[in-house]
Amino acid sequence: MIAKTIKGNSQEEIKTALEHSMTDGYKPTLACVFMSVKQDRDAVSKVLDDAGIAIYGVTSNGEFTGEGISSGEIAVMLLDINPSYFHIVFEEFSENNYRQTTRAIAKKALEKFAHPCFLIAGSNLNTDAEELLHGFEDVLGKLVNVYGGMAGDDFAFTEQFVFTNNKSSNNSIVAIVLDEDKISIKGRATSGWKAVGTEKTVTKSIGNHVYTIDDTPVLDLVMKYGGLENVTAENFALEHSMTLNFQLQRETGEPVLRAGLLVDWNDHSYYCSGSVPQGSKVRFTLPPEFDVIEKQLKAVKS
Repeated sequence: MIAKTIKGNSQEEIKTALEHSMTDGYKPTLACVFMSVKQDRDAVSKVLDDAGIAIYGVTSNGEFTGEGISSGEIAVMLLDINPSYFHIVFEEFSENNYRQTTRAIAKKALEKFAHPCFLIAGSNLNTDAEELLHGFEDVLGKLVNVYGGMAGDDFAFTEQFVFTNNKSSNNSIVAIVLDEDKISIKGRATSGWKAVGTEKTVTKSIGNHVYTIDDTPVLDLVMKYGGLENVTAENFALEHSMTLNFQLQRETGEPVLRAGLLVDWNDHSYYCSGSVPQGSKVRFTLPPEFDVIEKQLKAVKS
């Protein structure tokens, strides 16, 4: 299997780069596309679709390739995987039933492969990513390999998309189902965020929607301990959103990071990247310092 990376700032540049990548006889069958919401998803998809390439597409908060990091552009990893070794699934979320959606995907995957594994991406900041994982576990067991993330929108925190050939949605999941008997998939979870302060108790939450911590609206508590003043929906920028993360303490195993993704300004609650059970203990976090970032880079390289 050969991987090639191309990038561009328009569908025309992607088309030219794709054609150049194929001049040596290379025939990609799968494209992993990460692109800004400012770019034309339909046009880029048509370029790849016309070339007979399956698409796993996600809008991003910046794009990176071996050449470095960009913003507002398009990055594509091309792979020449045997088409019989993978399958693309695209499903809309219905009434926030994330777990049921991935259960259905897992059942479809079993019809294709005896031992499926997955690379997934979801859209919509309300999505409970942990529920997505539980749906796969329900059908395939806790040892199933699932990797992926959530779509972005250049840190606008408004509307994100996933897409594939002739399909795009701001409330869906796209998945590459791989035959693990033919293709090995490995990954690593790491963050470097440091917990600070004392444990606090989640006093009201439903799934990934956290209302109060220590009986205080969660955003008010974050503003207090983060030293933020007069924060509103109009001036809520990226640097403020970075303070919404906390560590969820678990009875067994390491704590997990929960990122606050979408604020409900009516009651100062917010939606997190995964479930936060009512009654659970949390600690607020600080962003990684440069020395921590270097340690994470070394860990990922290994």
